[in-house]
Amino acid sequence: MTSGASQRVDHDVNFMIDAEGRVGNVSGGVTGGDERQAELAANLVEVRERLAAACARSNRDPAELTLVAVTKTWPADDVLRLAALGVADIGENRDQEAAPKAAEVAAAGVEVRWHFVGQLQRNKAKSVVAYADLVHSVDSVRLAEALNHAAGQGRDRPLDVLVQVSIDSAPGRGGALPGEVDAVADAIAAAQALVLRGVMAVAPMDWDPARAFEALAGIAARVRAQHPNATIISAGMSGDVEEAIDYGATHVRMGSALLGSRPSLL
Repeated sequence: MTSGASQRVDHDVNFMIDAEGRVGNVSGGVTGGDERQAELAANLVEVRERLAAACARSNRDPAELTLVAVTKTWPADDVLRLAALGVADIGENRDQEAAPKAAEVAAAGVEVRWHFVGQLQRNKAKSVVAYADLVHSVDSVRLAEALNHAAGQGRDRPLDVLVQVSIDSAPGRGGALPGEVDAVADAIAAAQALVLRGVMAVAPMDWDPARAFEALAGIAARVRAQHPNATIISAGMSGDVEEAIDYGATHVRMGSALLGSRPSLL
């Protein structure tokens, strides 16, 4: 690799942790570590073990899962640390934080896959399409149209997106109502600059997670029947990932279990 070239980080790369908590590739030497790197490495081991156990319980292959590290409120340095550990998928939920963070990571010569997982306003579409690889939170035809317009003007390739589903139809929390999901999915599929990849949901706090993810699995199957390539189910976070895996999650969004308690935003 030439000096200054962008480094692609593969999430399937295996890493080792030495006795002092430093991290290195199994085929090479140790990378220079620090206390935070060691903390993240230890947390990642625990998360991977947790995901593997959940997959075993559900008779699933852990290779079917993509771990998305949600780094909201954490600095770009933590994204770089996670990338050094082989975590290549990074989630953010606020454009005003994500855009400069993505720029800082790119300036460091490290390439990761950026997932936008938060509620998205149409006036942020132009900014988000500049760095996002997968937008999880498309919940209306109007937002799909705004993203399609922005992606058509600001990208050299189509943007992958998911339909966010409101499991309980509660107003104000984001997500298409179950009865509106098909219309949003059809609008995305018809858009030239978007690619429909699947669905996403957050389990309502007052619902049993298993009930929520069972409902999402049914909606995902309905969407997939009309759009066979919409195979992603983005579901499950640090508190309910096991139940999400039981019901077919392909992408799990882990924040506090991996990075710790979040620092407050000013």
